[in-house]
Amino acid sequence: MRKASIVRKTKETQISVTINLDGSGNTDIKTSVPFMDHMLNLFAFHGMFDLKVRAKGDTDIDYHHLMEDLGITFGEAIKKALNNKKGIRRYGHICIPMDESLAEVTLDLSGRPYLIYKVKPASGILKDLETSLFEDFFRSLSNHAMMNLHINVRYGRDLHHIYEAIFKAFAKSLMNAVSIEPRMKKLPTTKGKL
Repeated sequence: MRKASIVRKTKETQISVTINLDGSGNTDIKTSVPFMDHMLNLFAFHGMFDLKVRAKGDTDIDYHHLMEDLGITFGEAIKKALNNKKGIRRYGHICIPMDESLAEVTLDLSGRPYLIYKVKPASGILKDLETSLFEDFFRSLSNHAMMNLHINVRYGRDLHHIYEAIFKAFAKSLMNAVSIEPRMKKLPTTKGKL
């Protein structure tokens, strides 16, 4: 099984992430940010990943450290679970609607991290969570998973729907990219290394 656990402890946050890329969508998620719990549950369900997350931090100040460090830990867990990437499809792409919103996510498990993040409105509040922190989360995730990640929201009005579409699209794109291509008996690259 392609499974990994990562623990990250700093003076600001304490986070553990366990992911099974070949799971069935089982979750046990407690990030201390209810909306993020909801998003990660959606991600695991729609990507068929088993996911356990524990995260707490200095949320009395704000959510920045927690969201950024959650992205770091989550990205490291994905990278570790992929091991040597032999036989993976490598690429993922999908557009997902959520009512009036449409999110497109394209990714490449290339070993070269890069984030393109085109989400409007660029900021807003969901309960007490500043939505601009999702860009920090995905940037950290991309950098530590060594993933080229493009997130584009074509249109949308309701912030909840916009981010729900993003997380579902990310799940489906990653599910495709990490899936095994039976005909690919080696790394999916002409360079010989990912």
